[in-house]
Amino acid sequence: MNQDELKKRLKEFALRVIRMYVKLPKDNAVAQVLGRQCLRSATSVGANYIEATRSRSKAEFIAKTGDSLKEIAETEYWLELLVESGTVSADKMVGLIDEVGQLIAIVTSINKNAKTN
Repeated sequence: MNQDELKKRLKEFALRVIRMYVKLPKDNAVAQVLGRQCLRSATSVGANYIEATRSRSKAEFIAKTGDSLKEIAETEYWLELLVESGTVSADKMVGLIDEVGQLIAIVTSINKNAKTN
């Protein structure tokens, strides 16, 4: 997967989380707090990756892909809390949780490769 394909995939992931957040009940404080946190971290993943692709040095690239990885892991946490709190059914989150796992693997690999090359 090249950089442009990953940027597109990360944007689509953020859009999926945005659509999920919009569907959360507005009168449920837990749903809104967890959803907002998830929204914030999910939309930061791609932004950090774009910054990484425009980095001026290898060290900056590694740092920014690391930031992207942290945001993906945080998103996974919020998605899990939305399910485990009973706010959203596990069935509705399967796709997002699967995608977050795949994105963690991809960005981890990119970050590790950058460190070794």
